[in-house]
Amino acid sequence: MKDSLDMIGSDILFIQKWPMAPEEGDEEYAWWKYMSRRQPSVDDMNELVDRLPSSAAVAFEGATSLTAEYKNNYVDGAGLAGISYQYNQTIHLDIASGRYFSPIECEGGRNLAIIGNTVAQQLFGSEQAIGKEIKVGGLKVEVIGVLKKEGASLFGSGLDGAVFTPIGFATRLIDLRNEDTKIIVKAPTGVSNAEMKSEVLSLFREIRGITPRQKNDFSIIESSMISGIVDSIIGVFNIAGMIIGIFAILVGAFSIANIMFVSVKERTNIIGIQKSLGAKNYFILFQFLFESIALCLIGGAFGLILVKLLTWGLSAAIDFNFILPFSRILMGLGIASVVGVVSGFIPALNAAKLSPVDAMRSK
Repeated sequence: MKDSLDMIGSDILFIQKWPMAPEEGDEEYAWWKYMSRRQPSVDDMNELVDRLPSSAAVAFEGATSLTAEYKNNYVDGAGLAGISYQYNQTIHLDIASGRYFSPIECEGGRNLAIIGNTVAQQLFGSEQAIGKEIKVGGLKVEVIGVLKKEGASLFGSGLDGAVFTPIGFATRLIDLRNEDTKIIVKAPTGVSNAEMKSEVLSLFREIRGITPRQKNDFSIIESSMISGIVDSIIGVFNIAGMIIGIFAILVGAFSIANIMFVSVKERTNIIGIQKSLGAKNYFILFQFLFESIALCLIGGAFGLILVKLLTWGLSAAIDFNFILPFSRILMGLGIASVVGVVSGFIPALNAAKLSPVDAMRSK
């Protein structure tokens, strides 16, 4: 999930119509108020560029869903995104083949496109996509780039199902007044997000003609807010996993302890013989402790293998990148060892304390 945010830097601001959460002064998400706001426009972006020379990059994005076609192949619901030239300086686009738009192509609104991996596969299969013409919403565009496969992510299908075109061309297909649009601002080196947000907020209020007593008719979202939401989700997963794990560990510990008690009882004669031959108490103790730890490690390793196979299966089935980090493998084996020591200590101690004579007489 965190890897899904790699394409968004930590120094990015989004100016858009809809906030991610209730804004200051609103006890709940007042969608009826936010609905009356107008979408950010290309003119808004241009004015902001003129007034904000300190920004590292300012870009515009307008998006909708349309059908992409090539001969008899088509992709329903392809994500058409009209973008300005500096978009790739704010949002990372990993182009596997081809190239990005030039400034002249963006300014001129050329009918060019950069397509996602899924779109390329469904339209062209094993054919080369670069240089071919496809139809998006009934209009022809030439493919000049194909993005690297990303897979499903925190943002749904991510960029795999996207079609990027210059915003000047996209306005023929996207109603920028009614579809979601955003202005993306990247803070320059040495300027904090807080400083940049304060400056952008002040300038954009001027651009919109908002008086000091009026509330904003736009929202500014920091990339750190998105990261915070992801961290919260991961925190919930961690807590749920911890609770399930604790119960699993308790069940496993009692099972191992029961096995070791039975093992000591069945081998009481053998323990007596070992002691009569000179085996020390610590030798008997460690013998059963090692056996308990070995059982836990074998069980833990088997469980980790099942988890690894499960991650491979899920990743292949739903195209979402499930992983089992090496650090988690080490943690799992470490916990298994501790459980082996804890659950096997009392049975091993009882075995070590047995009298040789009594042990040999037992049946």
